[in-house]
Amino acid sequence: MKVLTDVCYCEENQQYLDMYLPECRSFPVFVYFHGGGLERGDKARQTVLYQYLTDHGVAVVAPNYRMYPAAHYPDFLIDSAKAVAWTLDHIGEYGTATKIYVGGSSAGGYISQMLCFDESWLSPHGIKPSDIAGYVHDAGQPTCHFNVLRERGLDTRRVMIDETSPLYHIDSTHSDSPMLIIVSDQDMENRYEQTILLVSTLKHFGHTENVTLKVMHGTHCAYVRAVDENGDSILGKLVLEFMQT
Repeated sequence: MKVLTDVCYCEENQQYLDMYLPECRSFPVFVYFHGGGLERGDKARQTVLYQYLTDHGVAVVAPNYRMYPAAHYPDFLIDSAKAVAWTLDHIGEYGTATKIYVGGSSAGGYISQMLCFDESWLSPHGIKPSDIAGYVHDAGQPTCHFNVLRERGLDTRRVMIDETSPLYHIDSTHSDSPMLIIVSDQDMENRYEQTILLVSTLKHFGHTENVTLKVMHGTHCAYVRAVDENGDSILGKLVLEFMQT
């Protein structure tokens, strides 16, 4: 595995990404956004996931993005779209990308949902959500994110569906790229129920064959940095299986 750290993908906002490259020259690419409630976390946290995927021939691009309290909506979405665009533009300098996937966990799952369902973030870069081979939406909030509510001075427990919500943008015309949606049965309060609504809404608009729901046992994202009895990344195995189907 070759690791490149702190590669600047957005000079304007001084945002950086790390790259984890397998030994092979041809590979699928997974752009992964970290979690942390849009207020904490770092691109370097999920090394178990990155190691597993690169060991199995997958390149990982792990961006940072602006976060609260310095950031405001939609800074983190603007940055994330730029990270995807940078990957599409530059990954060829490091090898041959067979496919590009986008995903994230928790806050990163909210970001991946927004990039998938609201084409306005990728379109300024000449990218359609359907240009992405697949999405991994892991434990993301499909309604208005609780920290976006806090920014507005609202109760963070409120369930709101507006233009800042992934659910708001789902219709019959959005990307048909395959999606793996992950949630825990003991996730954050109301996260499981909202995720089930997300899946139901997708199916309501005819997106049935391309949506896979995986319900994990345990608490919110407990599996993200965990390994199984063989020492393999649990999330990594889910992502790899999704890419291979």
